[in-house]
Amino acid sequence: MAKAPIPGRVKTRLCPPCTPAQAARIAAAALADTLDTITTAAAGARILVVDGDYPAPPGWAALPQRGGPLGERLANAFADARTPGAAAVLVGMDTPQLTAGHLDEALGLLGTAGGPDAALGPADDGGWWALGLRDSGHAELLRAIPTSTATTGRQTLTALSRRGLRVHLLPRLRDVDTVADARAVAAMCPADSRFARAVAADVPSPEAVAR
Repeated sequence: MAKAPIPGRVKTRLCPPCTPAQAARIAAAALADTLDTITTAAAGARILVVDGDYPAPPGWAALPQRGGPLGERLANAFADARTPGAAAVLVGMDTPQLTAGHLDEALGLLGTAGGPDAALGPADDGGWWALGLRDSGHAELLRAIPTSTATTGRQTLTALSRRGLRVHLLPRLRDVDTVADARAVAAMCPADSRFARAVAADVPSPEAVAR
C-alpha cells in the first residue's frame, strides 16, 4: 500500500526542515527499499496498491487505491487483492527497515494449520505497520477504525479479537513520520540502503536548521 512520491503529497510532516522535494526523495527511497524487501519474501503473489502513478516492479501486479478515508482504502485493498484460500499481508511504505523475515514470519504463521487467524505489527506511534489475515474478508472491520491516532493499533487488535480471531503480534517497528523518525529508522537500515542514503543527503543537520 503506497503513495506515489510526489513533492507536496508525501511525507509532509518532514517539512520543515525538509523541502517538499527532499521529503519526496526520502519517500521514494523508503518505497523502493520496501518493494525490494517484499520481492525477496516468500510470497505467492505481490501486489502494489498505489495512490497515483508509480510503476510496479517486474513480477508484481498493480492496483489503484480506491475509497476516501484511509480505513476504507485499506479494506478495499484487501478486497481487491483477495485470492480465495490464500492469506494476505498488507504493509505500507513507512517502515523501510522491514525485513523479509518479518513478512515470512507472518505468512508462515497464517499458512499453518491451527495457526493464528491474523498477524498484527504494532507501530511505536500507536498505529500498525502490518496486518495479515488468513481470510481477507475480515478486513471490512478496518472501515470503522479511526486511522493515524495513538490508539489505532489497539482498536484494531480489539476489533480482531471481538470477531473471535486469534491474533499473533509481530515485532514492533517505528514508522517514518517526522525527521526524528527518519533519522532513527535510517540508523536501523543497512548503510547502503536507499533510505539511509536519502536521509543522509536530504535531511538537514540540526546545526544547519539552527542557523
